[in-house]
Amino acid sequence: MEGQRLGGRYQLESRVGGGGMAIVYKARDLILNRPVAVKVLRSQFGTDEDFVNRFRREAQAVASLSHPNVVGVYDVGQEGDTHYMVMEYIEGYTLKEVIIQRGALPVEEAVRIAEQICDALDHAHQNQIIHRDIKPHNIMIGKNGRVKVTDFGIARAVTSATITHTNAMLGSVHYFSPEQARGGITGEKSDIYSLGIVLYEMVTGELPFSGDSPISVALKHLQEPLPEPRQVNPNIPQSVENVILKALVKDPFLRYASAREMLEDLETCLFPERLNEEKLTFPIDEEMTRVVPIITPEMMEGHTHGRTGGGQRSRQEPNGDDEEQRPQKKWWVKALLWVGGIGLFFVLAFFGFNFLLNVVPSVPEVPVPYVEGTEVSLAEKKIQEANLVPQIVEEANDTMEKGMVIRQDPAPPMRLKEKAVVTLYVSKGQELIDMPNLITLPRATAEETLKKNGFKLESVKFVEEEDDKAEVGTVIKQSPEANEKVYAGKTSVTVTISKGKAFVTMPDVRGKSVEAAQVELFKKELNVGEIKKVPTYSTDKEGEVLSTHPYDPGMQVQKGVAVPLTVSNGQYPQDAKSAVAPVYVEVVPGETLEVKIEVTDARGDAKVLYQEAIAENKEYDVPVVVSPQKDALVKATVKRQNETEFKEYQTIPISYNSLP
Repeated sequence: MEGQRLGGRYQLESRVGGGGMAIVYKARDLILNRPVAVKVLRSQFGTDEDFVNRFRREAQAVASLSHPNVVGVYDVGQEGDTHYMVMEYIEGYTLKEVIIQRGALPVEEAVRIAEQICDALDHAHQNQIIHRDIKPHNIMIGKNGRVKVTDFGIARAVTSATITHTNAMLGSVHYFSPEQARGGITGEKSDIYSLGIVLYEMVTGELPFSGDSPISVALKHLQEPLPEPRQVNPNIPQSVENVILKALVKDPFLRYASAREMLEDLETCLFPERLNEEKLTFPIDEEMTRVVPIITPEMMEGHTHGRTGGGQRSRQEPNGDDEEQRPQKKWWVKALLWVGGIGLFFVLAFFGFNFLLNVVPSVPEVPVPYVEGTEVSLAEKKIQEANLVPQIVEEANDTMEKGMVIRQDPAPPMRLKEKAVVTLYVSKGQELIDMPNLITLPRATAEETLKKNGFKLESVKFVEEEDDKAEVGTVIKQSPEANEKVYAGKTSVTVTISKGKAFVTMPDVRGKSVEAAQVELFKKELNVGEIKKVPTYSTDKEGEVLSTHPYDPGMQVQKGVAVPLTVSNGQYPQDAKSAVAPVYVEVVPGETLEVKIEVTDARGDAKVLYQEAIAENKEYDVPVVVSPQKDALVKATVKRQNETEFKEYQTIPISYNSLP
């Protein structure tokens, strides 16, 4: 849809993003001359009432909010089956792109971002709006550092409608709250849980729960304990981990009572007196790990028999007569057997322990020497001198020279039994790898691919280039080429990203012939669209271009756009009337006059039909064309030899109603 205009004022320029329901374009508001973001519902959903209603609900939800951390909505419209929403344009990146590019963020920055998200959620909750899809993809970070929450596409007002429909759970599973995964009621605390996941990802660089399928991830949200953030990143202060733990507790009743309460905790969590506070703990949820048995038909049958009335019993149920006939054991026999068994166990355990102490010699413990950063032969010698056994594992490394110990396992202050194994991970230097193929990948995916292959994104150069074929934001060129042998840590990489089709300035071809207009358009790499011939008052020349609407002269349009031409068919409209006005000019013998005759009629204003010098009397037949909306006026002026200006000579008005 690039190059199109919506609502007569929003010129779509380039695609900047999109999801399963809608596509987002950068556009220009031609009336206010400002950039805007236009969210267009995908064409396949334009006739789907459910999607249209959800799209409208997003606009209503955001329009009811006014907050510096919530993206603003300016306008909503529809053209045919195209539904669109005009929003504030944010120049920057999504939080997900920032995390992919930079990994774990500094704790101070992560807390600042979380505070702004929390403030936005508090405002939304105060207005009874639940977002239900908080994730880094829906958080924009402007170039000024301002955080904006966007994409309220599945937001709902807090009503009975907040219950998630069966088999139609909405949102992103990696950021689901347990109650969302369970298909229950989604309220303010679901947003708080999702924000906790976002904060976890910001400070650790990874998600707490992942899996091979959405179902497996949802089950982990329900059943598995949270991997503690400080185990992933020990640099996280305990106070910040406590905020995450409280936001991500599975029981919503133990979470923050509101987004305001979480915001107040975030605002103080980096105070010096809180950094090393005690770790937050919660009671263990026995329901979390309970295994529900499979109910078999036999169990159902037994259950049914057990509930039958009258004299019927289950086949396993003993009757009273059997119990009376069964011989009873004396209680003291059972007690004696128990006491004897326990005593025998302790006697055997005592003698066995003493036997092991006397037979098995004890092995002394020795401290593990520190050998990281040393040459492998010297490291082996130190390990052997400590009566330990070195085990070498080689791996590629960009920073350590070949033959140097990268790390060891275990490391000091660990103590081991003599002859225990210490694993030494030794650098075999930088390793040549095949350059991955990035062509056609979106920029975020290309960055993630490079990162997985060991490239540092700060050393990768990204450039943008116009391309008539590739989708905006995808890779069109790379250097080095795919499958070339490269060093991930040293080779400089340049990735070229498509800016989409180039834009050109629309030329003014009005008044030209169709052929001349085609030449001008082709020079700008524009095509000629539909040619429509219409009657007009403005000209009687057949084939003269009258208009190029909707692509007006001076407008920025994409290359390759087909420009429609409206041209004259050489005739006046049917309601036009023509007449001839006689103008007689007398000249004094021996004198020369310069005559100018102007006509104002349906064809235009003050058009000069005659201008010449005459030395004798002359009569002019001046043609005029009038319409129901415009009469004619013929004005004749003359200028004598010794005069510098034309003076009025004769004026003839002709009205539409005066003509037959």
